[in-house]
Parts: sequence; C-alpha cells; structure tokens
Amino acid sequence: MRGVIIHGPKDLRVEEITATPLGPRDVRVRIEAGGICGSDLHYYHHGGFGTVRVQEPMALGHEIAGTVHDVGSDVSLVSRGMRVAVNPSQPCNECRYCRAGQHNQCLNMRFMGSAMRFPHVQGGFRERITVDEGQAIPIAPTMTMAEAAMAEPLAVCLHAARQAGSLLGAKVLVTGCGPIGTLAVVAARYAGASEIVATDLSPYPLSIARQVGATKTINVADDPQGLESYTHEKGTFDVLFEASGNEAALRGALDALRPGGVIVQLGLGGDMKLPINIIVAKELQIRGTFRFDEEFRLAVDIMGKGLVDVKPLLTQTIPFERAVDAFTLASDRSQAMKVQLTF
Repeated sequence: MRGVIIHGPKDLRVEEITATPLGPRDVRVRIEAGGICGSDLHYYHHGGFGTVRVQEPMALGHEIAGTVHDVGSDVSLVSRGMRVAVNPSQPCNECRYCRAGQHNQCLNMRFMGSAMRFPHVQGGFRERITVDEGQAIPIAPTMTMAEAAMAEPLAVCLHAARQAGSLLGAKVLVTGCGPIGTLAVVAARYAGASEIVATDLSPYPLSIARQVGATKTINVADDPQGLESYTHEKGTFDVLFEASGNEAALRGALDALRPGGVIVQLGLGGDMKLPINIIVAKELQIRGTFRFDEEFRLAVDIMGKGLVDVKPLLTQTIPFERAVDAFTLASDRSQAMKVQLTF
C-alpha cells in the first residue's frame, strides 16, 4: 500500500510501505479522509517541533476516518463495512495516570504520527491502517468521512472547554482563528457561551469563525486597539481560549479579562514572558489543555446528531497522491482553513 511519508524538512513523499499485521483484537481500516494538522505542518516545514525531530521515515496524519476492511478473530465492537472515525490515541491503560483516568497524560502513550517515541508511531495517512478495535468509533449514517475526520481536532477543543469550567452564559474571547481556535468557537457555542469574540491577524479565518458562531470578530492587524472597549472596569471576558501560541496575543488579552477570569492555553509557540503582576492582581487562572480523552467519542456523537457543524472549516480536499500540494496549501492561512487528503 502507499502512504504519505516524511523523511525530513520539506522531504515529503508518497511511497510504498508495508501493512501492519492484524492481531486478534485489531481492525484494519481503509482510510478515506485525513486532515492536515498544525503538527503535520511542523514536521513538513521543520522536521519536528521543539526538541522532537524525525529520526526515521514516518507516515504523518492523525485526523482520519474510513471503512472497516477486516477484523481480528476476537473483535466484537465493530464489523466489516462499518464507517468509523479513528481515535489516534492509544494509552497503555496501566500507568499511574491511566489508572487515575487521565489517559491523555499516559506515560506510554502511542499517538499516531508522532516522533516523540523511537521507533516513531506511524500516522494515519496510509491507504489502510491497523488499530485496536477500541480506536475505531462508528459514525452516524448522515456523517461524511470529511466530518468524521474532524473528530480529533474537535475533541481537542471540547477538552479545552471542559478545562475552562462551565461556559453557560459566559463571555468568551478566542485569540487565533486557525482550525483549533475556530473549533474553540464551536465548542464554546455548544457549551452555552452567550458572547464569543474572536481575534486574528487575517480576514479569511475570521470569516469562518463568524460562520460557526462568533458573535464578533476583530482583525487586530487592522485594528490593534480592537479589544480596548472590553477593558473597562477591569475587564469583560470570563474565559480566554488562547489558540495562537503568540505571546503578544496572550498579553494583549489580559486587560480584557475580568478579575477571576480563566485562561485556557491551547496554542503552542514556545516559552513566553508573562506580566505576573496583572495575573496576581486580577486573580487570573491559567490552565493548560492537552489532547483529549473521552471527548473523542463526544465529538463523534454531537456531530452525528447535528448539534455542531464543522463543515464551514472544510475548505479544500486534495487526493493524497498530491500531498505536497496539499501541505503547501494548508500552510497558506489566507485561503485555507482545514485541508484534507482523500484516499
């Protein structure tokens, strides 16, 4: 079979690879859709992120969906022909964090398309993948494969919303409207936020944010003082979802948060210098959010029931044989939100 394989920075190839054997509790899924994520782009442009670097050829991709092609002898949860979203997380279920229910913090996590371990965990941009039956989540008949492949990034944002606490009636600010920031708008709207203001430097992602529920958008490149009206009387917003990973975006939002407000840091952009005096004086709470756990099934469920709509984010689909073209397009925020490969 063929896969989309990264060998190093800007060295992405579509090439023949060997299929993984099918174990008794495994299912083989014929992949039909796969979304290009920010981490995939880091591997493509830089060969990794932080201290993590590709040390051997690795299939990229962890936002995937397809049809069950074959099942192992002991499989009972799914059957051949089922349409599924594939959960890229495979925690060990044995370490101290798994036993405590914190599966996203697993000490022995195997996450698809990740070079954090060696040998690397191969990703899902392959014509067929073999996974544990618990990773194959059946989808509703009304869902497209493109929507099903959005379950992973939506799960990330549903987990972030859970970290924020109750959002019912809350005033929410989202900084950075890439796919994760825009899905944070979706998650906040689903959780009952009454007002959602989204900021970005580019008009295109802001237009998508408005389609999925932002009540107001601010282009801070054109209007650097756009948040000033929200800073009166020590601030307005209850919750900030910081999705840009940019220090300036975070610092610029602090004055608009009310005392006791919650910051959920979604974006990763390296170390930041924070104005501790403001954080202390306003009793702001900074909370991290990392991947997801049970939110993956929730994402599949609420999309299948039509409770959220991710279709506005699906801006381009390209055959996987043209992976380099797809990655180039996905890197252009002026015209692409979520680029998916079709298999």
